Formats: sequence, structure tokens, C-alpha cells
Amino acid sequence: HVQLVESGGGLVQPGGSLRLSCATSGSVDGTVCMAWFRQAPGKVREWVSWITHVGSTNFADSVKGRFFISRDNAKKTLDHQMQMNDLKPEDTAMYYCAARTFGCSTSESLYTYWGQGTQVTVS
Repeated sequence: HVQLVESGGGLVQPGGSLRLSCATSGSVDGTVCMAWFRQAPGKVREWVSWITHVGSTNFADSVKGRFFISRDNAKKTLDHQMQMNDLKPEDTAMYYCAARTFGCSTSESLYTYWGQGTQVTVS
């Protein structure tokens, strides 16, 4: 079982940056994919990014080139950070860290573990 805790959200002006963190505890058998989703008011939750167990990353087109994921592999944990640059008002949402075993997916229904979310407001 894995517990996820997000942090780092806040209020930022357009063009600004934020760094979200996903702290993990517990363990799970098998390879783990860590992902970020976001949900804006009145909208469905959408996939933002993922990092695989070997460190490969992928991003939604809407954030590609502005968002980046990093992880300290020396720590041998699932903890990681998502750097968000050049933020836009449309990035305003609750951001969730999620995890699933085996391969990554853009489908939220396939993720087993979720954090409580951290609010990002760009205004």
C-alpha cells in the first residue's frame, strides 16, 4: 500500500513558477508509475504528466515544454517533484499525485493510489 501527499501549490501570477512535490510512504510490489492529474472547477480530471519506474517522463500537450518532473534516484523512493514554469490562468486546478503498478496510463481510472491534492491558482 502506498500513501501519497502533495505539497507546493499556491497562488502565482501568470508567467510565474511553482514546484509541486509528491511525498510517498509505504511500498508496493512491482514497478510503479507516478502521475499527476488536475481538475479545474466544473471540468473533468485530466492527466498532466507521468514518470515511470526507470525515470522516463511524458507530458500532456498543454503543458509540454513548461512542466518538468524530477526525482532523486539515489534516494530509491517514489518521491518526485513537478516543476511548473510559465504558468497560465488555464493551469488553475487542484493537482493530484497518483500511482499505479506496471505501465503508465493517461486514464485516471487505472490509478490505484491518490493524494489529497494541492491547489494551484494562476491569477
